[in-house]
Amino acid sequence: MSDLLERLRGRGWRMTAQRRVVAEVLDGDHVHLTADEVHARAAERLPEISRATVYNTLGELVSLGEILEVSTDRRAKRYDPNAHRPHHHLVCARCGAIRDVHPTGNPLSDLPDSERFGFTISDVEVTYRGLCPPCAGA
Repeated sequence: MSDLLERLRGRGWRMTAQRRVVAEVLDGDHVHLTADEVHARAAERLPEISRATVYNTLGELVSLGEILEVSTDRRAKRYDPNAHRPHHHLVCARCGAIRDVHPTGNPLSDLPDSERFGFTISDVEVTYRGLCPPCAGA
C-alpha cells in the first residue's frame, strides 16, 4: 500500500472532502489510473465531485511531487502514487495494464560515459513491455 494519505497529512495539505477522496482512490500499490478513472471512482464515493476538481487535484499532486504522471504509450496519461520509491514500469502491450517493478542495479551506471554525450543525467525512466498473463493466455 502506498503512503500517499500519510504523506499529504504530513505536509499539512488542506484535506477537503474532494481532495481526500481523490487521494483515497489513488492510494495503493500498482495504481495507475487515468484522470477519468480517478473521477469515476471518486464519484462513487462522493457523487458531487466534478471532473474539473479531479483534474485540478491531480495537477496539484503532480506539482507537489506526491504522484507521478505516467505516459507509457499513446494512451491517456496515468497517475502513480508511488512517487517516493524509485521504480520502473512493466506494461502489457495488449491491454495496457501497468505494474511497478523494482529491479536491482542502477540504470544510471549502466549507461557508459561514451553514450552520455556530455549530459549530466539526473533521472532514468525504464519501461518494460510484454504481455500480462491474461493477454498471453488469450
